[in-house]
Amino acid sequence: MSRYAPEPPYAHGTRPRIGILLINLGTPEAPTVPAVRTYLREFLSDPRVVEIPRFVWWPILHFFVLTTRPRASAQRYAQVWMSEGSPLRVHTERQVTLLRAHLGERAQHLPLVVDFAMRYGAPSIPDKLREMKAQQCSRILLLPLYPQYSASTTATALDAAFGCLQDMRNQPSVRTVRSFHDHPGYIAALAQSARDYWARNRRPDVLLMSFHGVPRTALDQGDPYHCECHATGRLLAEALGLREEQYRVTFQSRFGRAEWLKPYTASTLVELGRRRTGRVDVICPGFVSDCLETLEEIAIEGKSEFLRAGGREFHYIPCLNERDDWVRTLAEIVAMNLPGWNDNATHESLEMSRLRALSLGAKG
Repeated sequence: MSRYAPEPPYAHGTRPRIGILLINLGTPEAPTVPAVRTYLREFLSDPRVVEIPRFVWWPILHFFVLTTRPRASAQRYAQVWMSEGSPLRVHTERQVTLLRAHLGERAQHLPLVVDFAMRYGAPSIPDKLREMKAQQCSRILLLPLYPQYSASTTATALDAAFGCLQDMRNQPSVRTVRSFHDHPGYIAALAQSARDYWARNRRPDVLLMSFHGVPRTALDQGDPYHCECHATGRLLAEALGLREEQYRVTFQSRFGRAEWLKPYTASTLVELGRRRTGRVDVICPGFVSDCLETLEEIAIEGKSEFLRAGGREFHYIPCLNERDDWVRTLAEIVAMNLPGWNDNATHESLEMSRLRALSLGAKG
């Protein structure tokens, strides 16, 4: 039996298409203990996410983490769950719909298929790649929705895609977007989102730029994530005209007892609260869609920590989500990676190709 998956039906003379696959982290199917346990099992089993030897980590994961963490996590998800589903999935789906429209304006001559996948959970990266092949996509652009590159985010998403390609006999051409942490459009959209918020709510005393954390060992071993986060923070501060004392770059979502990237967001909020800071605003530039980590960890838990420590006013600035300037930037990032992929096939040339194939014995 062949190790390769069966190829989808193919009709000679069919114009090949270009797939654009946005990739995000993933989410449980529901805010329930079983769904969260299933999600966490897949997420925390990824050796890119937890770089602990399997023989050490496996008992901890299965006998401790997966028996205690899902209940608390399910309660947290329930606080932010939307009527349409998980916030991360809802916003990602909306971004894809809007991106299709923008690309339709910019690249009318290209036969595009635009979709999304999740690294953990559904829809999976292999499933979407196989769907794109079935839709005659011979070229696919992989666009992980992580502005800053990290081995535990961007790299593992691409690992999943390349692993699927290993099982294909007829592989498509593939291009990848590594990161866009300093893309002018992305920085401009972040800055304008803050300005728009401040136009309605006034400016804060301190703007906290909170990024998802990774273990300190990742930085020590050469992961560029820390540097790219600080580059984003610097560029955003410059765009907003902030002085050094008016903003902080911090890291959230620490897991386990090991040291992670510092300063920690939670500790910084407590520090600012104890200093009786009048108002703190938090923006999360590492997330392009609101999710558990922004809506619960920052907007609910972070607010509580700051106020409890003595702070007076806390505001959370939403992620880019469906902002038009952000979706236009997404379309620009896609367009930058498409040159050379237009085959200029005409109806006549495709029909000639089909007839030649039939004359040589092709069945369709």
